[in-house]
Amino acid sequence: MRIAVYPGTFDPVTLGHMDILHRAAQLFDKIIIGVAANSNKETLFSLEERQELLKHEIKEMSNVEVCPFSGLTVEFARQCGAVALIRGLRAISDFEYEFQLALMNKKLAPDMETVFLMTKSEYSFISSSAIKWAASLKGSISEFVPPNVEKALLKKLH
Repeated sequence: MRIAVYPGTFDPVTLGHMDILHRAAQLFDKIIIGVAANSNKETLFSLEERQELLKHEIKEMSNVEVCPFSGLTVEFARQCGAVALIRGLRAISDFEYEFQLALMNKKLAPDMETVFLMTKSEYSFISSSAIKWAASLKGSISEFVPPNVEKALLKKLH
């Protein structure tokens, strides 16, 4: 079985994240969404809330599961039996950062591949940070996040 880990903070999960996830799920037998517990980022949603929002979105996807993790992503992926890490790219600036990360991960885990998937153009400008900013100013975010995420975000912010 070919397993891949799709790691991230997912604070909150966006339609861009879901686009990458749906396409990755076609490439691998199993995808484990690794929800980072020890991110350097301050999160709006708790670890449990982020997991629940993701679980709601994947309930129809039989080969995807959600799992929290802390520590090194490559170590988590090894523990899961993964052969690859999935990373989404929106722009050239993403590639520079992700390329450095992929090289470091390759040094730490030579048997682990990093698979980059380009986001669809309609999601290329979407980021969780931008969505939180727009929602905090009562801007419409319905075309950027799943409906349950929009509801949770608006409830959290207003």
